Amino acid sequence: MDEPAIDTHEAARHSRFDRPILIVSPPRSGSTMLFEAMEQAPGLHTIGTESHVAIESIPEFHPASHGWHSNRLGAKDAQGPAAEMLAGRFYDQLRDRDGAPAAGSVRMLEKTPKNALRIPFFDALWPDSMFIYLYRDVRETLASMMEAWASGHFRTYPRLPGWSGYPWSLLLVPGWEELRGQPLPVVVARQWAITTRTILDDLAALPRERVRALRYSDVLADPQTSVAALARSVGLEWDRELARTLPLSRYTVSRPGAEKWRRLEGVIARVLPIVAESDERARAFVASFAD
Repeated sequence: MDEPAIDTHEAARHSRFDRPILIVSPPRSGSTMLFEAMEQAPGLHTIGTESHVAIESIPEFHPASHGWHSNRLGAKDAQGPAAEMLAGRFYDQLRDRDGAPAAGSVRMLEKTPKNALRIPFFDALWPDSMFIYLYRDVRETLASMMEAWASGHFRTYPRLPGWSGYPWSLLLVPGWEELRGQPLPVVVARQWAITTRTILDDLAALPRERVRALRYSDVLADPQTSVAALARSVGLEWDRELARTLPLSRYTVSRPGAEKWRRLEGVIARVLPIVAESDERARAFVASFAD
């Protein structure tokens, strides 16, 4: 009996990437802060920025090619030439903390908010990939998401067909059409709830050894201990001493503060029922990794 043919492109893809690490969370959860701290690990490579352009400039991965359904990508999308093109783009742009390009098999760190809806895609693209779920207090996150929408700096699909009001910002969730005409706080709450539910469902389908989870508040409280432990848990070394207070991330809109969300406390209180179920699941999920 003839042996099955070996897909040389797929073999090359797997030989160049060793257990890629992807940070996933709803937008404005502190993932950039975590990314910028973790990328200091020796031997780790990143493309240095979020991969919106690298991914969506490939037509097959743009939501317009999926009838504007959402940013969701699944395992079937990881098959074929487009997936190989994406893997090649990642590899060509990778640099380590000293700016050296990738050579041979490398560990990659990737963080782009839309990837919260693409876990099955990356699981199929790199079956040994690892996922880090970052949870931030939902009240803080909703306040930051509303601020991002209102700022005009995070407009991802300003001409989204059939959408009016604030130009669509942040990631495009399944079911966004049902949010037409809703006030911004409701849109943001549904955006958070759908994203969180999707993340938790997708991570639950993976082997637990490929998943990590931590709280944004724990990283803020002790960056060195949290990030060093996280790095080692995914097989990285750690040789840097982080400052007690991490620098502001590159996508900061306004100076953060533990109580800043209270400026919108009344608005947030009215939409908390929308996120309550997903938030309870998220808290329990993260707590299960601390046991």
